[in-house]
Amino acid sequence: MEYQFLQNIDSPADLKKVPREDLPKVAEELRDYLITVVSKVGGHLASSLGTVELTLALHYTFDTPKDKIVWDVGHQAYGHKVLTGRRDRLPTIRQYGGISGFPVRDESPYDTFNVAHAGTAISGALGMAVARDLKGQDFHVVAVVGDAGLTVGLELEGINNLGNLQKKVLVILNDNEMSISPNVGAFAGYLNRIVHGQAYHHVTAEVEKMILAVPRLGPRLLKLSKELVESAKTVLIPGLVFEELGFDYVGPVNGHSLDELLDVLKKVKDSPKPTLLHVVTQKGKGYPHAEQLPIKYHGVTQFDVSTGAFHKAPAKAPSYTAIFGEAMCQLAEKDRRVVAITAAMSEGTGLVEFAKRFPDRFFDVGIAEQHAVTFACGLACEGMRPVAAIYSTFLQRAYDQVIHDVCLMHAPVTFAMDRGGIVGADGPTHHGLYDIAYLAASPGIVLMAPKDENELRHMLYTAVNSNVPAALRYPRGNGIGLPLDPEFKKLEIGKGEILREGSDIAILAYGSMVYPCLEAAERLQALGIHSTVVNARFAKPLDEQLICVLAADKQFLVTAEEGTEAGGFGAMVAALLQDRKIPASILRIAVPDRIIPHGAPNLLHAKYGLDVDGIVERIRSFANESPLRSELKYRSAPRT
Repeated sequence: MEYQFLQNIDSPADLKKVPREDLPKVAEELRDYLITVVSKVGGHLASSLGTVELTLALHYTFDTPKDKIVWDVGHQAYGHKVLTGRRDRLPTIRQYGGISGFPVRDESPYDTFNVAHAGTAISGALGMAVARDLKGQDFHVVAVVGDAGLTVGLELEGINNLGNLQKKVLVILNDNEMSISPNVGAFAGYLNRIVHGQAYHHVTAEVEKMILAVPRLGPRLLKLSKELVESAKTVLIPGLVFEELGFDYVGPVNGHSLDELLDVLKKVKDSPKPTLLHVVTQKGKGYPHAEQLPIKYHGVTQFDVSTGAFHKAPAKAPSYTAIFGEAMCQLAEKDRRVVAITAAMSEGTGLVEFAKRFPDRFFDVGIAEQHAVTFACGLACEGMRPVAAIYSTFLQRAYDQVIHDVCLMHAPVTFAMDRGGIVGADGPTHHGLYDIAYLAASPGIVLMAPKDENELRHMLYTAVNSNVPAALRYPRGNGIGLPLDPEFKKLEIGKGEILREGSDIAILAYGSMVYPCLEAAERLQALGIHSTVVNARFAKPLDEQLICVLAADKQFLVTAEEGTEAGGFGAMVAALLQDRKIPASILRIAVPDRIIPHGAPNLLHAKYGLDVDGIVERIRSFANESPLRSELKYRSAPRT
């Protein structure tokens, strides 16, 4: 497509130069550009397609970046990036060194708040509005909230506080009836009733016209009728609940009509009190494949625009997510106590088949991780065996519930933490790097990580049948490709396994680092370093006996984990040896204590020394520097 307008828009100021009647053409060009770029580099597509007109209307109406737009979930903000000076960099999105897939303050002054997980927009926007008023400044604050975001407790807390403080904030509810999955819960049903209950407003307008047409008595009859109607409003107008919370409620408005959006934004822009503008959009709007399959086109790899077919090589092994989902179904068949819980991520956590086969034991609670954990705890208190399938990064949102509900009550809840480790293009907000450290401090919990997909099944079985709180982490991506054991096995909690014997050093590998460490050990042997490799299996409790024996017997220990170095598996091993007064030398290979950017996982693994080359080089260098081996200098490691 030839871009008549888009190629000349490098800022909202440029957008404002476009005549209003030509904005639909800009929307068409922007939508085409998003589809073209994302089809080549991958990314989040359907959400941003649904907000094209809304994004244009916001930047056309408000004076950004002086006026603040706070996006709730960055999936919907690709168009915003294009209109705010990043059009030419969009092809670098989510790639190492390129722009982020989410709004990031360091990237642009138009990105007012770092977002990725849902639920922060209203609280952040309210903070900005209060700061504005305290400093005597004058600017608008707009929070763009997805309807699924209203299932987030933080969002409801923000609504409550904003309604009480009565600050000038415009909350735009982008209602497309979707998060990643279809929305669930009472709020979703409530919004649906609002959308389909608008006949009331039209009938009211027609009746008012008829009453006013009555000679002489019209105005008095209208006043009486309005008093009667007002008393019944709470029954007849679902949107009134927002007014009861202190908001002016406006809508629903067609989110794909630029005329409607521009007119209503002009009307509500200067309202002195909190306003909730209800905008109805379609996820994937303008691209038929995404309209029909919004879940499939939420986050995409490269695809053919004309056919919608994805350019993805067939996997050589099932994903860890798929293996987990299959194992959950098998466990549920054997044990009616097994229930599955997800927080708006049934596809992402591999539980779609479980939901079909065991609908009475599957619970999607919406974007509400805190509730998911305490809900699971309640189930466990009554004898069930709940498995809460929550990404590592999302479980952080429920840390208080993990400790105060699950662990202090010693409830047998299993946390299945997908995306443990570096996840790639989604970057800092989605890397699962902290679960080892933050869960290690939780009393009484068992932490484990499988070396492969077969062990994942056994660990899940072990967790469900151990009558203790347990958490297992596993990486994003495909398994090793091993044949699966026909039956589940219960592992001995706190016991590792020696996979390779070597006389010089011991490598204690946790989870996804086991196979890279085994390969590194092969390479190290050619350099004269003979390594024992241990599949640690458990970070809590540690296999203390094995670790202490190896520390006393080997020249030094190496710990390897795909998690943060601060407070992680290696730190716990070091603390154990210090407590036992064993004078061991330890090399800890882990993700450094810093913010890890977005980028392809293999690139990030290499950058931080977590690939085979990095492991070999780190161990070779440490061996040469170690006072215990000062008499022996190892050869340089060949790189592959």
